[in-house]
Amino acid sequence: MKYKCSICGYEYDEAKEGITFADLPEDWQCPWCKAPKSAFEPIEEAETVAPVQVSVSDISNEIPDESLQQLSIGQMAALCSNLARGCEKQYMTEEQNLFNELAEWFTSHSPKVEDATVEAITAHLQQDITNYPLLNQTCAAEADRGALRVLSWSEKATRMLSSLISRYQRESDALLADTEIWVCSVCGFVYIGKEAPELCPICKVPSWKFNKIEGRKQS
Repeated sequence: MKYKCSICGYEYDEAKEGITFADLPEDWQCPWCKAPKSAFEPIEEAETVAPVQVSVSDISNEIPDESLQQLSIGQMAALCSNLARGCEKQYMTEEQNLFNELAEWFTSHSPKVEDATVEAITAHLQQDITNYPLLNQTCAAEADRGALRVLSWSEKATRMLSSLISRYQRESDALLADTEIWVCSVCGFVYIGKEAPELCPICKVPSWKFNKIEGRKQS
């Protein structure tokens, strides 16, 4: 039987490895992205899930109009940052710089988050994960391949971040001892290690596209 990492797509083949997936230790991690064992799913189950046909009219009443029209300053910063990255991939340097300037302005004017606790972040991440199926169905109904790719990357990055938060809750600062935190500037994948991975497990960009997070507490 085979199992697939829901973050980076690595496949664990029990026949080749000689050890059943169930017999792997609970602290075993994905060789590619270091996702926990819980991030793996049986390939047979993943491939037999029938696609759900949903039209925009079916979900129009489930998404408040306000969420499509009113964005917070922080959301505007994220939106402009993502647009800048899109322009970068299209070699639109002038537009990229303009979106980066807007992102920096919105970031500098973002109010302080009062409930930035680990518990609050965990809850927000779980809510995001819950919303992804509906978003994917909407994009699939519209045959928007670009949006589907972005959502796929975003969901994997969110799941990885959620797993890292869970590890931090268990291990505390020991998780960050003698290591570094790297973030892919293209898809947002978060990686903990001495060096950035040679290729991003999600979007496959090279290591120089990763930013090292500075200023965290040293152990």
